Amino acid sequence: MSVAVDMKPEDELIDERALSKLRWRCRRGLLENDLFIERFFNAYADSLTEVQAEGLRVLMDLADNDLLDLLLRRKEAEGELDRPDVQEVLSLLRTTSA
Repeated sequence: MSVAVDMKPEDELIDERALSKLRWRCRRGLLENDLFIERFFNAYADSLTEVQAEGLRVLMDLADNDLLDLLLRRKEAEGELDRPDVQEVLSLLRTTSA
């Protein structure tokens, strides 16, 4: 008998296929961005939630230089980027580079 676990939608882990697509989408033109992203996936791929994946997708819509500015803390997320999922992923990306 299996027990149903009450998971909130935001806590659901991203599935293998979606993770593979997300990794592909995260390939960047700047090596520096790729290094941040590679470390992020090495640390969090097995526990990446749907909400975190969406935050990462939003960040991947940025131009390479704008993304690098955020990763290096030259700028902070503001406007449409100032949302919890983006802030969480940005924090994780930044901490994996240390």
